[in-house]
Amino acid sequence: MSDSPLMCIMSPESIATVGAGNNPLKMGTLHALSILKDGFKGNFLPVHPREETVLGHTSYPSVEDLPEVPDLGLIIVPAPEVPAIVESFGRKGTKGCIIISAGFRETGNHGTRLERELLEISSRFGISFIGPNCMGIINSSISLNTTVMQYAMGPGGLGFASQSGTYITQNLPYLHKRGIRFSKAISVGNSTTIDITDALEYLGDDPETESIALYIEGISDTGRFLDVARKITARKPVIAQYVGGSEAGARSGLSHTGALGAPDFLYEGLFRQAGIIRLHSIEELFDHGWVLATQPRLKGKRIAVLTNSGGPGSAMANTCNQGGLEIPEFSESLKNKVASIILPHAAHSNPVDITFSMDIDLLTKRLPDMVMESGEVDGIVLHGAMKSGFLESVYPHIKELIGGMSFDEMNTQFTFDPAAAELPWKYGMPLIISSFMDSDDDMISYYMNHNVPVFDAPEKAARTMLSLFKYFQVSQRKDSGLPDIPAVNRDASDLIHGALAGGMYSLDESRSKELLSLYGIPVTRECLIHGGDDISAAVNSIGFPVALKACSPDIAHKTGKGLIYLDIKNHESASAAVRNIRNAAGKEVPVLVSEMIQGVREFAAGVIRHPGFGPAVMFGVGGIFTEALKDMVFRHAPLRRSGAEDMLFDIRSHALLREFRGLPGVDIDTLAVMIQTLSFLPLLHPEILEIDINPIIIAGTKPVAADALVVLSSGAPE
Repeated sequence: MSDSPLMCIMSPESIATVGAGNNPLKMGTLHALSILKDGFKGNFLPVHPREETVLGHTSYPSVEDLPEVPDLGLIIVPAPEVPAIVESFGRKGTKGCIIISAGFRETGNHGTRLERELLEISSRFGISFIGPNCMGIINSSISLNTTVMQYAMGPGGLGFASQSGTYITQNLPYLHKRGIRFSKAISVGNSTTIDITDALEYLGDDPETESIALYIEGISDTGRFLDVARKITARKPVIAQYVGGSEAGARSGLSHTGALGAPDFLYEGLFRQAGIIRLHSIEELFDHGWVLATQPRLKGKRIAVLTNSGGPGSAMANTCNQGGLEIPEFSESLKNKVASIILPHAAHSNPVDITFSMDIDLLTKRLPDMVMESGEVDGIVLHGAMKSGFLESVYPHIKELIGGMSFDEMNTQFTFDPAAAELPWKYGMPLIISSFMDSDDDMISYYMNHNVPVFDAPEKAARTMLSLFKYFQVSQRKDSGLPDIPAVNRDASDLIHGALAGGMYSLDESRSKELLSLYGIPVTRECLIHGGDDISAAVNSIGFPVALKACSPDIAHKTGKGLIYLDIKNHESASAAVRNIRNAAGKEVPVLVSEMIQGVREFAAGVIRHPGFGPAVMFGVGGIFTEALKDMVFRHAPLRRSGAEDMLFDIRSHALLREFRGLPGVDIDTLAVMIQTLSFLPLLHPEILEIDINPIIIAGTKPVAADALVVLSSGAPE
């Protein structure tokens, strides 16, 4: 981590501000007040051209006039003034800045030119900066907060990096009420020199960060992000929310921070490949991130549900079960122990429902202690913890019956065992609480202050246990590094360059399959006939039955256009099919004569490139149902062998790969190698823009590419 450009920014010993004054309604002043009021112990050096003092500290008219070289410069001035100020910090010797100012790439051409000027200055002086167009950073371990709102929670274990500044400042009161505390928080803004991947890498190495949450609108270098992320997820959980996958989300991200989004399905695949747990709301991002930061790692899938109400208990059990967790019935021994301490009519298996009971310790201490000690479960979700909040709600009704006792006196009659909050660490097992009471309840507040997460709905609590389970699965993965990519096949390279030299920007089916076969991808046996060629010789060479197809780089799709004939079984039908194909094409088009592959299971695979994302591999259900079912998954290229196999079983219809209705299981080894090889091709041949193999027919057990199209880097067929 010592090499990270974020080191000097996240842990400075002195900070100079430019744009902070004495007007509390100005953003610069609010940023400076957070630094001063939240307890930063280093030197505070305000720069102001007119004020002699700023917030009680001696001010200096310019950066050049500062009495020392500040570790960090914080800049909040109009965008046109920023480059000159950054250059002043560079000449002074400062190596890190935070540029709060907006008005750069996100605003259009003029702002883009200003941002390029910042980049040039950064390169010239070796100065790194967060932003522009950001909200700053929080480092709770040194009480450093450069945002506009108070951070009053103290140190925590959740590291957070965001392409939205709001999510590290406006939400601070929200997090405070929920007991959620940052280790570090970083608003990367436009990411001119430091981006979301740099922030992820820094947080991954930070010993005070137990889990990492990311808010993402777009990633500029997905290859580097993937490489960094999978190294971190092997030892530390990472969760992410991505909002650039829709047209509206991508447009908003572009205008917000200049982030370039890509379709949602590409990021879905990227996160799965990286071992990142994807979530879909900012509330989930903080809730699940806090659970992953505070709770012991889940070591299996057996969950106990403890409750004082049947409905919430059923909801938690159902949510856990639907997500792949087990709610195992307790052993007879454990059931007897549970039954011995609860009411006779209460459910004592799993879930355990003690029904309404005023015995606080029974639900929160004795029962979970007993269940954890048994070793029959790996984690507990518990609903119904409460004390003062419940008593306060019933106090007006019972006041007369308890002789006018004050609420405070009544509240002291009910106690809870503080050891209830120590159970996760006593047994190394996660405990997650659901309660309709909030932090105003003294027991809920105690849990929150001692790193036991509490949620306001049973399903929310259960869903965070699912994230613990997902990370357990991630932690079991093997072979997460980059694969060895084979050498370029010279014949394949000659084929591509020859097509481009001839003005062809897509390969016809015959050449596309030839390219694939040069890399060992199994394709159909076939031959190409031209105008004067004898169809009889071709079909005799292949053997009936055959498929006949128009074969031209100008024709990308043949189905439904009279350009393809299947299951031709004799010479007369073959000759007629050739005539019909050429009539439909309106010209003397070459015809591909191919063996007719017999198989009822059809898949599809391919390669696509998207601006700002890089090459991605696709696998899914193929044939005529590809568009209708949209059952396909994507991964960033290249793939390891294990990653390709994981991809196969990630589709919804993965049951088709196993023995199915009398059909044998698919040769997974061959299919996985086929997908892995496909992932190498856009890296070996940057000229490849797109590959479409559809269908891949399963002939017996073997996958065979029955049709293929390769599109090259300039132009595309209609």
